[in-house]
Amino acid sequence: MTTASTSAPADEPRWLTAEEQHVWRSYIEAATLLEDHLDRQLQRDAGMPHVYYGLLVKLAESPRRRLRMTELARSAKITRSRLSHAVARLERNGWVRREDCPVDKRGQFAVLTDEGFEVLRQTAPGHVAAVRQALFDRLTPEQQESLGEIMRIVAEGLQPAEAGADLPWLR
Repeated sequence: MTTASTSAPADEPRWLTAEEQHVWRSYIEAATLLEDHLDRQLQRDAGMPHVYYGLLVKLAESPRRRLRMTELARSAKITRSRLSHAVARLERNGWVRREDCPVDKRGQFAVLTDEGFEVLRQTAPGHVAAVRQALFDRLTPEQQESLGEIMRIVAEGLQPAEAGADLPWLR
């Protein structure tokens, strides 16, 4: 629904204005198309979905190419169950291995293997080209800066610091 009313009763929903509806639908369309574009590129070039590539990048950027599984889930903004499934697939490919945490018997590390690092090294140029072509080459530097600022504000608002927040990596 696209009607807005400034004097709606308190129990009435705050419907989006026509302009807000237009912005929202443009965002949804662009985000869906961008994720599909990047997913297809990575499936074609490396046989992995975009989320798996992101996990490999996070591990490659970490000291000793390893992160605790809980930290990797938080960093990737995914559920622990989804991470466990993804790491199992990456293990089968030989790109990641799990190691037990020596100080916490319940904790595990995900570790990027040399083979996984090599896959990432070979895949990165094509992925960067796809990101650049799909997003950055279409925007002015000012638009890029605005988009970054907007996305940071949205992300910060969706990650409350209080205990009990319903965040993916806590599920």
